This record gives sequence, C-alpha cells and structure tokens, in this order.
Amino acid sequence: MPDLKLIAFDAEDLGVISAQLQDAVLRVGDMKYLPKEKRFVGIANRFDWQKLAENPQTAQTGDFERRRCGVRFERVNSVKVHGFDLKDQRAALALLAVTYEPTAGAESPEGDVTLTFSGGAAIRLGVECIEIELKDLGAAWATKHSPQHPEDAD
Repeated sequence: MPDLKLIAFDAEDLGVISAQLQDAVLRVGDMKYLPKEKRFVGIANRFDWQKLAENPQTAQTGDFERRRCGVRFERVNSVKVHGFDLKDQRAALALLAVTYEPTAGAESPEGDVTLTFSGGAAIRLGVECIEIELKDLGAAWATKHSPQHPEDAD
C-alpha cells in the first residue's frame, strides 16, 4: 500500500486526518511544541484502518498493520495539555480524535484544534487557522491486535 500523505486546511479535511489517526499511539516524548516556528509536531504509530476496510477478511485472520507517521500542525499560538504528565517522556497515549472548534466567530479561521486521547487526556492547540499535514514515514509492520472500543464488544 502506498504511503499516505494528507494536508488539511479546513474542518472537513481535518475529519479525514482524524479518521486516519484514530487509535494511533504516541509517546509523550515524541511530541514537541516549537513556539518560534509556531509549530506542533508529533510521531505516531497509526493503525491502518484503510487496509482493514479494503480487506475485511483481515478481521478474521488477525493480519493487521500499523504505520509510523509524522503529524505537523502549523500556525500554532498556544498549547495546553490535560490529563498526563509532560515529564513522563515514555508514557504512551492512544489518540481517539482530532477536532476543531472556531473561537473568533464564523468569519475568522482562528480556533482550537483538540487531540483527544483515551483516559481523559487531551492537547488543545490554539491556531490561527487549520494547517495540518499527516505523512507516513516508512514501511508498515504487522500486528495481531486491532484497537477495541466498548461499542465493538456487542
């Protein structure tokens, strides 16, 4: 499967990136805010939902994949964290969604991008506008485990 490269400039585009990053695992030490560049970056191990969608029999065989990817948020003015310790560089966080909420009215692109993690953890990025890139960084690797959600248990 070819490497994924996506760019988001609006909330609809961001929804596509959020779907691709659902259940990605990130270490606290693999995320960094670069205030002089107004950039927030991270490295994640994303679950390959596209492979599962294209090959439904994968669910029975347990032949799942993860891919290493980079995520870059531009025009970031502030970063706030909740529910985890920034000093615990080895801590792993499971990403549930990436969302956008405008803060300056409908006519302004300014707002908050929120990365919501399992266990109540979150990162809120105050942004001038949505400008986000997701890019795969290398080959996929096999995993026998698919992310589980409470509604999947039915």
